[in-house]
Amino acid sequence: MHRSRSVHRPAVTTDGRNLVSHAGTALLSELADRTGLTRAMSGAMADCGISWHTHDPGVVLTHLAVSIADGADCLTDFEALREQPELFGDVASVSTAWRAVKATASLELRRIPTAVAVAREIVWTKRRQATSRSTSTPRC
Repeated sequence: MHRSRSVHRPAVTTDGRNLVSHAGTALLSELADRTGLTRAMSGAMADCGISWHTHDPGVVLTHLAVSIADGADCLTDFEALREQPELFGDVASVSTAWRAVKATASLELRRIPTAVAVAREIVWTKRRQATSRSTSTPRC
């Protein structure tokens, strides 16, 4: 089961080589991973009744959200992420994404706000830690 999409650390260059589309979208996926949102979404989908052999449901739903942020307006637009494995890693098929959407019943929908709250708390905790470090460091 694929827990994270992070393939490698992104590097921004201006040389015109190795250009990819959807690079900003890949950063959204990375943000979801680093804030714990992907893991929390997996927890929200844990009891949906589907045996997830290859693709973690949290990753699939996060990919769907990223696709929507990238302008997708139907499920087949999800393919844009599959076409760039160097950015998104192993992306589920449209049929697997459809099963994830179909499996998202009322129980899972009620758990999603909790998953978002968990990720939000992680972000605010890291922000508070970074702020306290920067204010406690003596300046010359």
